[in-house]
Amino acid sequence: MKLFWEHGFEGTSTDDLEAALKMGPSSILNSFGSKEQLYALAIETYMGEPTKYFVDMLNSSPDPRQAFENLVNAAADEFTRSNHPTGCMISLAGTHMSAAHESIRALLAAQRALSERLLADRLRRGVSQGDLPADTSVEELASFFGTVFRGMAVQARDGRSRAQLQAIGRLAMRAWPDAKQALPKLPESNRPPSVSRRPARRLASE
Repeated sequence: MKLFWEHGFEGTSTDDLEAALKMGPSSILNSFGSKEQLYALAIETYMGEPTKYFVDMLNSSPDPRQAFENLVNAAADEFTRSNHPTGCMISLAGTHMSAAHESIRALLAAQRALSERLLADRLRRGVSQGDLPADTSVEELASFFGTVFRGMAVQARDGRSRAQLQAIGRLAMRAWPDAKQALPKLPESNRPPSVSRRPARRLASE
């Protein structure tokens, strides 16, 4: 995973994979099927534990503004950790792909869209709880913060520090809607459940 994270799909050669996996080309083919399938597995792995903080921070406070501030700070931490490549594997990958690898570009675009849906779900919950104005442009605000996070990932890859990313995050939070326009808050017992990354499983009979 870290090899693809550091160099991207097209920047990671077969020789790189053989050296990292300590496997020959035929063994890699037999084990993973293709480089594309191995990359998809790496993305699946990345979307597990390494990005768990994303949903955790969205649910870290009943106040959506505080939750987003927590997420901004957590992203600054994650993007600059020394134990893995800087930035975000999803944000930094797949924006320029040859036509032969359209499936990889589509996979990464879908993951970025998923992140924005999670942001929008949390904002929508804030509107329903009365923490955000009723006329908040939820989709646009989610897209704005998604863009901020992707920009922070690029800045981290270019060598910006955790403190510099946090400063960018503080500026981004100035776009937060005026809480004075929000509706009265709902009682705690009436609040919708927290967002979840994983969709509910379908019943076998469905």
